[in-house]
Amino acid sequence: MTQGACLCGTVRYEISGPFQTMLNCHCSMCRKFHGSAFATAVVAPLSGFRWLAGEHAIRASCASDNRSFCITCGSAAPLLVPEAQLALVHAGNLEGDLGIEPQFHQFVGSRAPWYTITDSLPQFEGWPPQIQRPVVSRPAVPPREGVTQGSCLCGDVAFELDGAPILMMNCHCSRCRRGRSAAHATNVLVALDKLRWVRGDAQVASYKVPEARRFGVAFCTRCGGAAPRKSPEHGFAVVPAGALDTDPGIRPRAHIFVGSKASWFPITGELPQFAELPPQI
Repeated sequence: MTQGACLCGTVRYEISGPFQTMLNCHCSMCRKFHGSAFATAVVAPLSGFRWLAGEHAIRASCASDNRSFCITCGSAAPLLVPEAQLALVHAGNLEGDLGIEPQFHQFVGSRAPWYTITDSLPQFEGWPPQIQRPVVSRPAVPPREGVTQGSCLCGDVAFELDGAPILMMNCHCSRCRRGRSAAHATNVLVALDKLRWVRGDAQVASYKVPEARRFGVAFCTRCGGAAPRKSPEHGFAVVPAGALDTDPGIRPRAHIFVGSKASWFPITGELPQFAELPPQI
């Protein structure tokens, strides 16, 4: 039996295997919802799924019939499909070794321009051939020179970043995995005065882990899509890269906190890896 929970711990559940499928989805909707480069989901029989707590804290996304999230911390909630007798659970919220690793990438035709796939898994431009479902995506945003644009899943929240961001990192810490409900977070750091809200900032909620020195997340309260979070005490804003609509012009510099990475996610490629936070950050 595998247990799962949102970042704040309000929503909790358990699911028994065996997990039938694990996939990485790069579609624009998943990137917006999770704020990450891709979403990783596992599929198992619905008969093995059980809520433990927090069903009352789950809100359906206004932008998607099959997405929901914790109203306190924004973590993605499991998708239950009674007609197919299946449960689809976001792997970043699950604990321990799942006995399975990602088997393929889907919707690589929508892959973020700042993310490079470095493993040898099969890749599909859209749905895998065995799945016949409609495709829903966000419309492309025309780029503007000197400005990086971003928005939430429903589009009610929009922001802009002026000039070049400070850096971009892939973070594998357990908080990022739960907060983004993903294999890892990809975060962009910008100076506070370089982040400008275009609309919807009153619709953004923030959650800070009580025992953490500086970790927190922000999300749109209507769709659950990831949003930037300002950290005035540290002089910068953390922007979830999956929320970006246009290319920021920089790429991930390293993998950090790999000492606590998900056991089911192999890190490939040549980016430097640090067990915790590099000393220069």
